[in-house]
Amino acid sequence: MYDFCVVGGGIVGLATAMALLERKPGTRLLLIEKEEAPGRHQTGHNSGVIHTGIYYAPGSLKAKLCRAGEMETKRFCAKHAIPFEIPGKLIVATDETELARLAALETNARANEIRVRRIGTNELRELEPAIAGLGALLVETTGIVDYGLVARKMGQVVAEAGGEIILGTRVDRIEQRDGHVRVVSDKGSWEARRAIACAGLQADRLAARSGVDADFRIVPFRGEYYAVRPEKCSIVQRMIYPVPDPSLPFLGIHLTPMIDGSLTVGPNAVLGLSREGYAKGSVDVADIASFASFGGFWRTISRNLRAGVGELKDSAFKRSYLEKCRKYCPSLELGDLLPYRAGIRAQAVMKDGALVQDFLFRKSGDALHVCNAPSPAATSSIPIGRMIADQFV
Repeated sequence: MYDFCVVGGGIVGLATAMALLERKPGTRLLLIEKEEAPGRHQTGHNSGVIHTGIYYAPGSLKAKLCRAGEMETKRFCAKHAIPFEIPGKLIVATDETELARLAALETNARANEIRVRRIGTNELRELEPAIAGLGALLVETTGIVDYGLVARKMGQVVAEAGGEIILGTRVDRIEQRDGHVRVVSDKGSWEARRAIACAGLQADRLAARSGVDADFRIVPFRGEYYAVRPEKCSIVQRMIYPVPDPSLPFLGIHLTPMIDGSLTVGPNAVLGLSREGYAKGSVDVADIASFASFGGFWRTISRNLRAGVGELKDSAFKRSYLEKCRKYCPSLELGDLLPYRAGIRAQAVMKDGALVQDFLFRKSGDALHVCNAPSPAATSSIPIGRMIADQFV
């Protein structure tokens, strides 16, 4: 009998396991992951940014967790000799509408106690000669890291604290028993007093098979990136972001220097036809049927049809994607964009078609299902783990 069983070895599951062992040393904890290594999905397929929380409503849970997560992530990396850098980020306005949004974003940043500096066209050109804009916000504390490496180190920390990790094992369901749970997998079952499911892209399926009311569905959104050819990787020194459109749930295509010295462009946000198929053109009939049979999906599509068509165009035509980048980096050429791995975001959608932008938890007996851990969950993972652990210890 384990005290806790954590299902899912992504960064949120690992951080939760760390927090439980930190809160109560000697706890008998089991973590089960279906892949052969931790962090194989959303954790290992993102842009590697250590966010500051500039976009989130002041006082909101997302803002608080991100601010805490930024500092905790840097501390964790420093403690465990994980390479990270703090190049900073420029959010660049390229027209009058974006300048007005930039002013609102600056107000929001200050309310969240994030150090920012407004700069004009001339200083922007001095800082980043390849970038064109009417003005920008400089966020000096934004960093970069390899979250896959962070996840692997978290796994080591869990094991060293006495946690048991089982890899290559897919959990099918969590059954309620008298005062405990039974975690059933393709390779056996285990008993635990409490279970926490951090199943990411499979969160809705595991919840439904475990008896949780399926009032939401996970819809996969592909984030497609390009790598800038090596000869042009020094074109910028900082992350370059567009000013986000508040009517859209994603931040837009940005330039990001990576911790390995490369430079990426992306991501877009296009409907995925496979939850875990990262290659372009990946199709999974069961995954398509899952969202196509859900009324909330069609309500979402009808509300965001124009934006969705634009994202599909960018996905299908490299030149269209390039034009989004050239808006703020006009010297980029078609030949500068090379193939790069995609990411897939698990977006929870409710029955009414609302995209879930905050945390979504569902409790069933002695099991807690983390059904939506919104971006920037990687940055915020350590305080998210502690928040979850607080419900049990």
